[in-house]
This record gives sequence, C-alpha cells and structure tokens, in this order.
Amino acid sequence: MTRRLNKLQAAFVIARRDYTATVLSRSFLFFLLGPLFPILLGVLFGGIGAKVASDSERTRVAVIAAPADYARLSAAASDLNALPGSPQLPDLRPALPGAAPADLLRASDKPVTAVLSDPFGQPSLSGKIGSGDPLVGQMRLLLDRARSGSAPIAQIQVEEVRQTAGATRNAREVTARAGQALLFLLTLLLSGMLLSQLIEEKSNKVIEVLAAAVPVESIFIGKLFAMLAMSLTGIAVWLSVAMGFLVLFAPSLFSVLPVPAVGWPVFLALGALYYAMSYLLIGAAFLGIGAQASTAREVQILSMPITMAQVGLLLLANFAISDPHGSLGVAAAAFPLSSPFAMISRAALADAVLPHLAALLWQGLWVALILKLAAAWFRRSVLNSGGPRGRWWKRKVAAAA
Repeated sequence: MTRRLNKLQAAFVIARRDYTATVLSRSFLFFLLGPLFPILLGVLFGGIGAKVASDSERTRVAVIAAPADYARLSAAASDLNALPGSPQLPDLRPALPGAAPADLLRASDKPVTAVLSDPFGQPSLSGKIGSGDPLVGQMRLLLDRARSGSAPIAQIQVEEVRQTAGATRNAREVTARAGQALLFLLTLLLSGMLLSQLIEEKSNKVIEVLAAAVPVESIFIGKLFAMLAMSLTGIAVWLSVAMGFLVLFAPSLFSVLPVPAVGWPVFLALGALYYAMSYLLIGAAFLGIGAQASTAREVQILSMPITMAQVGLLLLANFAISDPHGSLGVAAAAFPLSSPFAMISRAALADAVLPHLAALLWQGLWVALILKLAAAWFRRSVLNSGGPRGRWWKRKVAAAA
C-alpha cells in the first residue's frame, strides 16, 4: 500500500519535476541568452548613437570676417568652452570677407546652420533661426567675450561638501525609481511563462492526471515555486554577466551609484525578497487565469486587465516616492499587488527595517489567499469536483417542487 503524499510533499515533487524539466532543456539556454542580445545591441548602438549625436548636434556657424577678427572669436570660444559645465558653443567656420551669406547657407560640401557677418561692426546672423533661438544668445555671449579682449574670467572659490540632505534625497529617489522599474520589468517578463506552461499541460490532459493524484493546491504551489526558482536562476546568470561586464568595462560606476538608505547588502536582499513576493502574487493570479483559459488567445484576453492594472499600480507606487508616508504611499504599501514596488522604494529612502518584515508577512498572506482562491476556482469550474451545479434560480425552483 502506497503512502499518499501530503500537500507540501506533493508540491515539492511537482516543483522539482517542473524545475528540472525546464532548466535542463535546450530551450532554457535560449531563454538565458534572449535578454543578453538586446542589452549588448543596446550598448553597441547606444555608443554609436552617442558618438554620432556628439558629432552632429554641435551647430556650425560660418563667420564672415578678416582673419584677425576670426582669430579673436575663436580664442573667445576656446576660453568659454574650457569653463566647467559650460554649454557647448557653436563650431565656427571661417569665411573670407565679401562672401555672400546666402551662398554659404546653400553650400552642400560644407553645410552650416547660420552665418555671422561683420562681428565687430554691425553684427548680423543669417539662417533659419528666430530672435529667441538659443544660438542668438550664444553668439551674443561669444561676441561680448571677444570684445573684452584677454581679460581673465573671474575665478570662484569652491568649497566641496560631500553630502547634503537635498542631494542625498535626490540620489536615493533615483535608486528607488530604478529599483521599482527593474522589479516591474522582471516580474512581467518572467511571470507570463506560467500561463503558457499551464495551457500546454491542460491541452495535453496532464493537469487532470496530476489533479487526480494530488491536491490542486499542491499543483499550483509546486508550479509557482518551480517557475520562481527558474526565474531566479536566470536572474543570477544575467546578474553575473552584468557584474562581470561592469567590472571589466565600467568599474568607476560602482563609486557613483547612489547608496540606498539601508545600505547595498540589505537593499539587494530586500530586492530579491520583494521580487519573489511580486512574482508569487502576480504568478498566483496568472495561474488562476490560466486555469480557466483553454487557448493562448483566451490567456491574452484574460491577462490583459491584470497587466494594465499592474502598470497603474506601478505608477501609484512611483508617485508615492515623493511622499511615502502620505495617503498614496500608505495605499501603495498596503495593497498587495503594489506593495513590493512601494516597499522597495522605501528601502532606498528610509533606513527602518521592521516595516519590511511586516510587509513581507502581509504579502505572503495574500499569496496564500490568492493560491487558495485560484485552486478552488479551478476545482469548481474546470474539474467539476463538486458535481454539476445549476443556476441559483433553477436550484430554488427544484427545492420548491
């Protein structure tokens, strides 16, 4: 006589089966490589685009002036461009006195945006520009500097203060928003795989065979935690590749990253826990949806409201960053589906740890509740374990008869 497994043992067996079948398959390798190609292409084309933009964004201005006057303007431009944080002044191109501005503007071999004539007499600027164009102000500043000759630019004594309350708050808000965005993208990217797996097993009648052997709750728990473990495996691989890339090519980035209020070790640990909770919450809801759908088309129709609701909840949690203890912040932290996003931002802004323990317990309670409801819904509507149940008015008529 075989001993029947309890719910946790059955869930562990199903989780081990799904995790092993997924991770040891050839398709999992392509799953790991999938996000790396867009990242590498983005870095490559981003660098190329930045170089092209830096080469093309600088405005070119032709200067109709004598060589000595052009030299004065060029020297003034060099002085102003050397100032820390100064805006990039136009790229000046010399033109001989007597040249026609219209001809210079139409020349295709050496294209220019505008033409400056008679800079130290009655200066005029020709081109497709208006009186309020920033180029006009830049040229006025350049002419003023050139007329002042070699007078030195005033020096300012700088006293550096490494930390200020405003700068620290702004930096931590950047960390909070980045943490929310990364958490949201990873959850949506990886939780949708539950739907396709459940639809496949429903079409192959595997889910009915499992439901006949073990409780439905064990099936849902096992599948959910198996896919969570698979997603964490993928994230660990991606994180290792990203860290190696940063160490090799951008080691200085670690020194400029804004440090969260709880510190990086605690923040990363809370990030992993909140990702797990966010995945379990969304995954449990997706399991309930996938259990009702029979085709991929039905899955897309049914999952769209949850996806759009998640975008709204992310926006709610994002707005709550500026006032985490206000009404929006408390609502975002209390609502289970937005709670992971709101709390990861609090980890970046405040150093208190006890609220995170309470939030994790609260989110875990909702994971159990959603799984319970999804399993009961699946058992009632798909497996019909309770037998056929007529409409309420038919039952009432039958009872009266």
